[in-house]
Amino acid sequence: MGITSAIVLYAVLWFVTFLIVIPFRLKTQGDVGEIVYGTQAGAPHEHGLKKKAWITTAIAAVLWTIIFYVVVSGSITVRDIDMFNRMSPEVSEPRGTDG
Repeated sequence: MGITSAIVLYAVLWFVTFLIVIPFRLKTQGDVGEIVYGTQAGAPHEHGLKKKAWITTAIAAVLWTIIFYVVVSGSITVRDIDMFNRMSPEVSEPRGTDG
């Protein structure tokens, strides 16, 4: 895996994880009972985005490490997930002769 692929993988993991973490412990204006005029009751009252961003960073780092290890070690390859056998058979390199 190249450096660019590793960075893109981490960025995608971070944003997907962030979108999952955002709704946790979200206090809306309707929950608190302090609805600001001109806003919806579902608008956040306390969002805690800084803390959620740090939690997201830690979770994404753990997930990235696991996926990076799997990709670099070769324990799972593209051929392992080819369910429809669309890839050609793997060609092994010819062995050298001693003569």
